[in-house]
Amino acid sequence: MGAMARTYEHPREQAHPDPIRLLAVRDSPLSLDEVFGAVPDDAAGGTALFVGTVRDHDEGAGVAALGYTAHPTAEAELRRVAEKVAAEFPVRALAAVHRVGDLVVGDLAVVVAVSCPHRAEAFDACRRLIDDLKHEVPIWKHQRFTDGTEEWVGA
Repeated sequence: MGAMARTYEHPREQAHPDPIRLLAVRDSPLSLDEVFGAVPDDAAGGTALFVGTVRDHDEGAGVAALGYTAHPTAEAELRRVAEKVAAEFPVRALAAVHRVGDLVVGDLAVVVAVSCPHRAEAFDACRRLIDDLKHEVPIWKHQRFTDGTEEWVGA
């Protein structure tokens, strides 16, 4: 379900002409400060931040570790997703970074942030960004469980 249409009277309540400030798929640890620091905007009254971490279980099975692998087009697809979100919401600033490589429980796997004129828009845009990223960007998760089994997710 899409965001409810709203008329914006003030030009600063509209989307920024170039709101995408940071996009990356990288094999180094992620930083909340980096992502949050990429999205301030004087016209933004709300900023929403989502942090995805490696948890110690999945559907009743204990997770020992996992690895993320990205297709070579992952960053281009991440940009396409970000541009779509920026076109649907009055995004002033947007950032998204996803980790690849081997991770352990507690590691940051993905961090996204969106700033908009109002909090509801920021929440909605941030949710759309993370949901579309998880469904459309070709990044696959290889989980290794504490019982010695493993599975690929999203492949």
